[in-house]
Amino acid sequence: MSMATMRPLLLLFALEAVLAASSAAVAQLEIGFYRKTCPQVEKIVRAEMVKIIAAAPSLAGPLLRLHFHDCFVNGCDASVLLDSTKQNVAEKDAKPNKSLRGFGSVERVKAKLEAACPGVVSCADVLTLMSRDAVVLANGPTWPVALGRRDGKASSAKEASAELPPANGDVPLLAKIFASKGLNLKDLVVLSGAHTLGTAHCPSFADRLYNATGVDGAYGLVDPSLDSEYADKLRLKCKSLDDRSRLSEMDPGSFKTFDTSYYGHVAKRRGLFRSDAALLTDATTRDYVQRVATGKFDAEFFRDFSESMIKMGDIGVLTGTEGEIRKKCHVLN
Repeated sequence: MSMATMRPLLLLFALEAVLAASSAAVAQLEIGFYRKTCPQVEKIVRAEMVKIIAAAPSLAGPLLRLHFHDCFVNGCDASVLLDSTKQNVAEKDAKPNKSLRGFGSVERVKAKLEAACPGVVSCADVLTLMSRDAVVLANGPTWPVALGRRDGKASSAKEASAELPPANGDVPLLAKIFASKGLNLKDLVVLSGAHTLGTAHCPSFADRLYNATGVDGAYGLVDPSLDSEYADKLRLKCKSLDDRSRLSEMDPGSFKTFDTSYYGHVAKRRGLFRSDAALLTDATTRDYVQRVATGKFDAEFFRDFSESMIKMGDIGVLTGTEGEIRKKCHVLN
């Protein structure tokens, strides 16, 4: 076997070791959890994901984002997928989640698994596998996914608004939120790299183009941490703070491909969000951004991203007899 052929295998073995160490604290998550009850689970998810991404490559980012937004609120329990009811406003209807997409794709994959293995595979595991496959199908890295998560029975828009990392957050605030989930400063800068995929609506960043923080509340000042030429291009797309009709690529020119070009943009002060720009204000995160931005450490970033995704997938999981296994991801049994 050639060295080139061995590298992916060596990376996978290393990640399995990380996963084993990480999952020690998450007692009942394991590789091959469904080996007896639904042995084809990963093949079924991958086959459906191949079709989904082939038909709509731009969905890779939103599906990855769904997993992030799920795990940061009450852990990775698929609570972000639940619909609101007359008695409860669910996470998906919280302001930070209004632009989430991909719910139909999750239901599509879940339906395939229900046909093959009724009542066995949780929506939380489905979403975790789909996010991994979304990255892989966008030319990113792969990593082993321990399974056995169960689905939560509660979903709160109020909790989502309070717990999700804000797009305008600075490093101290974001680091505090990440730490509360068991993630460190390196995880913060590494997982920010997920912004290599996807788009964003103007209201999530237009305050950087039309703020009111200047002298005497002057309107129309551009965020000084944003490259002026890039700001001019963004203003052509976003005509006002409330323009919801237009989208901007988070990684211009490469938003459907998982790569390191996001860090190149951030290093040039062309990160779309304030939280992207904030990575240059802290020595640790700035050093990482500038290192990866050189384009010489793609393999290192891929490994780091895989390790951080494994850690994130362990946040607050329900296992054993906790929660339930939903038949449909958008509604409780």
